[in-house]
Amino acid sequence: MPDQTTSETRAPGSPAHEPGNRGGSAGGARGVSRRALLGTAGATGLALGAAVGYASAPAGAAPLTSVGAGRAMFHGKHQPGITEGLQARGHLVAFDLAAGAGRKEAAALLRRWSATAGRLMAGEAAPHGDTGVARDAGPSSLTITFGFGHSFFGRTGLEKQRPAALDPLPDFSSDRLDRARSDGDLWVQIGADDALVAFNALRAIQKDAGHAARVRWQMNGFNRTPGATAHPMTARNLMGQIDGTRNPKPADADFDRRIFVPASAERAWMANGSYAVVRRIRMLLDDWEALSLSAQEAVIGRRKDTGAPLSGGDETTPMDLEKTDAKGEPAVPINAHARITRPDRNGGAAMLRRPFSYHDGIDQDGTPDAGLLFICWQADPLRGFVPVQRKLDRGDALSRFIRHEASGLFAVPGGAAEGEYVGQRLLEG
Repeated sequence: MPDQTTSETRAPGSPAHEPGNRGGSAGGARGVSRRALLGTAGATGLALGAAVGYASAPAGAAPLTSVGAGRAMFHGKHQPGITEGLQARGHLVAFDLAAGAGRKEAAALLRRWSATAGRLMAGEAAPHGDTGVARDAGPSSLTITFGFGHSFFGRTGLEKQRPAALDPLPDFSSDRLDRARSDGDLWVQIGADDALVAFNALRAIQKDAGHAARVRWQMNGFNRTPGATAHPMTARNLMGQIDGTRNPKPADADFDRRIFVPASAERAWMANGSYAVVRRIRMLLDDWEALSLSAQEAVIGRRKDTGAPLSGGDETTPMDLEKTDAKGEPAVPINAHARITRPDRNGGAAMLRRPFSYHDGIDQDGTPDAGLLFICWQADPLRGFVPVQRKLDRGDALSRFIRHEASGLFAVPGGAAEGEYVGQRLLEG
């Protein structure tokens, strides 16, 4: 869980934990909003109300809160769900194309999925078969993101279009991978600030798959709800650590170069897209919580309360790797997670992390099945995730408290323009 890549990210100019500022209004809402189905929409008095096309509220109806009114764009240069801030609820799901399904069926499926995603992200009902689960809510910063796995290209006869960056990840010493919960032809990431909005999107995407694809695996995650803290803060993980101080930010001069595939890429269909590495990382919380506070901080290399480096300062103070303590030992231990994952110690390798925590119950021996749904974005995983993970393999103090249980790598093409569907340039090129 590299320290450099775990913060809550946000679109340029948008303050963290302000879901009402997470996205613009792409083309206006079409059809009837979910809230309008009950005649209770009332966001016209909010900054985003008129922009997203909510129906006028009946007299005395309460307006949407800022959480419900937040809206991300579906159409655009990049797909949604990459640069937006962390969302309170998430679902990850991978599909395999059905036997006999190929390029034609995949194109029809991506067309259906894109239409559904556009409507749901605008706060509207699904195009068909909407269950009404989310009809009382606004968009709630819903994002739906689509990607292609290595096997997708063989199933659709598009092997020549498969990018080299999608080659399978190497094995790592901390891997205990369940292959049934790894990889997949197609990958969908869903995030929202309301659990019912997120579930409604998951159900709609599943139903849209029809006979073209079947679910291979599905995982559920969560983060702190926006507005739950007195002021915007970097997120904490289930180990209680502030997690994400050094994540790249969209305002960084080299952000696009590190995170997105350039327009001049050899595979033109991937222009403005990104590669997502997805890892289910179980945290061995009983072992972790048995450590003293000082021992936990030594493993990470940062204070647990403030996130400040052990070399001093506050959360954003650069780490002083040369500083020593009273005994002459490095203030930040040599094998501390934060030291090992620094970009300047990994050839400048950087990736944008947008994770979710997860908890899938308690085992019979009382051990919690909990941890991190690690999701990181980069222009090239061979220059982003892989070199950092290899270095972690060689001596990260955190490794004995985590276990990688599932893995996937997906090519996520650029965003769809109005009138297009995601992946159209690949499937119809």
